[in-house]
Amino acid sequence: MSALVKSYAAVDLGASSGRVMVGRVGPEGLELTEAHRFPNRPVRLPEGLRWDILGLYCGVLDGLRAAGPVDSVGIDSWAVDYGLLDADGALLGNPVHYRDSRTEGIAEKVWAALPAEQLYAATGLQYAPFNTLYQLVAARDSAQLAHAERLLLVPDLLSYWLTGEQGTELTNASTTQLIDPRTRDWSYDVASRLGIDLGLFAPLRQPGDPAGFLRPEVLEETGLAGPVPVTAVGSHDTASAVAAVPAGGERFAYICTGTWSLAGLELDAPVLTEESRAANFTNELGLDGTVRYLRNIMGLWLLQECVRAWGEPELGALLLDAAKVPALRSVVDAGDSTFLAPGRMPERIAEACRASGQPVPESPAEITRCILDSLALAHRRAVEDAQRLADHPVDVVHVVGGGTRNGLLCQLTADACGLPVVAGPTEAAALGNVLVQARAHGLVGDLAGGRQLLTRTQALTRYEPRGDTAPWRAAQAALAAR
Repeated sequence: MSALVKSYAAVDLGASSGRVMVGRVGPEGLELTEAHRFPNRPVRLPEGLRWDILGLYCGVLDGLRAAGPVDSVGIDSWAVDYGLLDADGALLGNPVHYRDSRTEGIAEKVWAALPAEQLYAATGLQYAPFNTLYQLVAARDSAQLAHAERLLLVPDLLSYWLTGEQGTELTNASTTQLIDPRTRDWSYDVASRLGIDLGLFAPLRQPGDPAGFLRPEVLEETGLAGPVPVTAVGSHDTASAVAAVPAGGERFAYICTGTWSLAGLELDAPVLTEESRAANFTNELGLDGTVRYLRNIMGLWLLQECVRAWGEPELGALLLDAAKVPALRSVVDAGDSTFLAPGRMPERIAEACRASGQPVPESPAEITRCILDSLALAHRRAVEDAQRLADHPVDVVHVVGGGTRNGLLCQLTADACGLPVVAGPTEAAALGNVLVQARAHGLVGDLAGGRQLLTRTQALTRYEPRGDTAPWRAAQAALAAR
């Protein structure tokens, strides 16, 4: 690359690991390299499941030190979770993990005050037991919330520690179930009816807004020479990943794959119908006034948990063995909340198959094939339902994120959907993060221009559908009938 290249540090935190990537952007293209990767291990304390937020912050600092000189820093992470600060700006305990059990039974209390139909019509967010709204209702009588003066979502909390400045980035705020997707502002009526104090939140920021500069202490610890600005990006990792979908035109679906599969469409306006609510689709906010209309699917979490239970076997060999297992022998509902909690995943999948009268997968290869067939089937249902509900046909499915490394899943998704699948880039969230920073500093144009840059510079793999979709349609109908 030429001397006009600028370097951007993308802090990208997933549910199982974090990474600091460096994107170098210039007239000749875009290059992404990994500076540092670190684990994200939740901790089970007597009071429940918590994030090790201090360990993550240390990982961020280590990553910035390894990144070397950069022109800006951006942070994205998983959604919904938050930290509470006291009047002095100090953190009040480790943030609660979204898989913690404290929200069990909370939705029914919320719906008694604000029926689910009205809540969806106001916020457009699908029901998920861990949405920030339910977490706040669950915490209503807690000592921490009583003493809190500020609530910062995870990427905003880390940005605050880096800069000393507070804000609430919009794409992640849209996952709280407290944002009106039509106005792209807080839903004051919802908050009022549920007794949630919106004054806890810092002012909203847009992707591309300045978010301060690294504090002198951070510069000293990382060895960076200031000033180094922090730029608000699509701080929900899915918003950044969708920004990095290398699509041309509008007739595409996307599946952001990793611990979760987020499958859907990019739209100009939310879909707030009762049919959409019943289908459990969400309307989250994206870049440039777009809406991420998608369904949350349990994703590769199912396989990750099984691999952990099996003692971490080599994944490539496991997938080769799974490819030899007959297709659609057994499938489970990959969106079923019974698979949300960690532990005993192979046994729970086998139990689900037994309870539904299907052949029970026993070997790791059989269980893996069951998971991948189930995910591909869930991808098919989501893409099919999204097109119908939004009246938005598509010609291609783009798969981005960690699942692009799983060639069997990509091929099965093409087979199930009956559409070509374009897989890549793998580090989509980090690339979207970099693109927003580069655009804020004048190096990249609009969303379409950024996607064209990715198409030219990133390795993509195309999978064509094999055969017809009749077996998948039959499996889908059988699953729906159970």
